[in-house]
Amino acid sequence: MKRIDAFTHFFPKGYYDLMGEVAGHMGDMVRRARAIPAIHDLDERFRVMDKFPDYAQVLSLPAPPLEIISGGNPDTALELAKRCNDGLAELCAKYPDRFPAFVAQTPLATPDAGVAETQRAIRDLGAIGTQIYSNVAGKPLDRPEFEAFFAAMNDLRKPIWLHPSRGANHPDYLDEKKSLYEIWWTFGWPYETSVAMARLVFSQTLDKYPNLKIIAHHLGAMVPYFEGRVGPGWDQLGKRTSDEDYFSLLKSLKKRPLDYFKQDFYADTAVFGSRAATMCGLEFYGIDHVVFASDCPFDPEQGPGYIRETLQILEGLNLSKEDKEKIYFRNLEKLTGHSFSS
Repeated sequence: MKRIDAFTHFFPKGYYDLMGEVAGHMGDMVRRARAIPAIHDLDERFRVMDKFPDYAQVLSLPAPPLEIISGGNPDTALELAKRCNDGLAELCAKYPDRFPAFVAQTPLATPDAGVAETQRAIRDLGAIGTQIYSNVAGKPLDRPEFEAFFAAMNDLRKPIWLHPSRGANHPDYLDEKKSLYEIWWTFGWPYETSVAMARLVFSQTLDKYPNLKIIAHHLGAMVPYFEGRVGPGWDQLGKRTSDEDYFSLLKSLKKRPLDYFKQDFYADTAVFGSRAATMCGLEFYGIDHVVFASDCPFDPEQGPGYIRETLQILEGLNLSKEDKEKIYFRNLEKLTGHSFSS
């Protein structure tokens, strides 16, 4: 059965070279990425992929975000995005059996919220969607300056890949200056994704742009596990707050908060080989809202580990052939309008 890995990461050469010139301030995150050969070395990437039959990858850019790498310079961020999108398109054109599609990278901090580059990547280069991060250099996604992006994606009707972003400079406690023990990643990233989803719900962005399709990385982060809080908990929005009129906001929403999370978001299976998390996410979102993804190559083996573990989990869940096909490629086809069946 064909397996299309919908969320994998790779640095195309032009982007990788420019990143090396401008990201000297980035430190640990860039060093971490560069230390993984399969994230920038095609031969190593192919060796990883050859371990799995009937397997291909959708490419997207790894973290850190453009806005951080560029040091806040919007022109540099735009150039990074162009090099990324051109480079990923070239890889897909050259190796269509390996990389049947790619996800563009949107430079949200540019003056037009990255609309022009996103449109170019999708319309001219053939990207099947675009990736954004859970915040834009610390700004929430529901700020008015980013609305043009969501309006454009609503018109394009292509999905958004939502990736978390948070660094050690975000402390765990208010009286500290940085996060310790990489808590900013382990718990911070799922929190970031969940917060970004919630802001899009309660800002009524999803009501305003009903054609938006958002794939929340790592099986929707915290949301499935906290279904009780998202459901009955947020059904009582306003009872814990006296200085905001959340009762009126709740009434103005077109549907129950829980229903936005279950119906308006999609999720991927990249949960680092956790069977329990996979079962929880599938139960919450349902088969039709989940796509196969591994987060390659960020496993301890630097490539094959999360692919192998994710496939083993899915094959061990006693799913029907039809349901497995949906997760492996048919849901992605429906989301993107791109055929992976040939």
